[in-house]
Amino acid sequence: MAKSKPGRVNEPAIARKNMDMDVAKLERARAVLGARTETETVDRALDYVVFQGEVFAALDHLADLGGLNDPYVRPPARTRGSRSAR
Repeated sequence: MAKSKPGRVNEPAIARKNMDMDVAKLERARAVLGARTETETVDRALDYVVFQGEVFAALDHLADLGGLNDPYVRPPARTRGSRSAR
């Protein structure tokens, strides 16, 4: 991660970038994200990608721990004549 500029507290470092982009794709992303500017569009899109990565990492960790029980899955039906001890 980039270092913050001197004298600023908890503000991310900002770097000017020059990139070639698909203009139509950038405009569609701007509309979907509700951004006012191209810079805001790219920033919001990057936030979304980082967040999505965090969610996937958390889900992977949850799966490694054994996952969750699905409350909507019915237990197997008992066969006639078999009773479990209560």
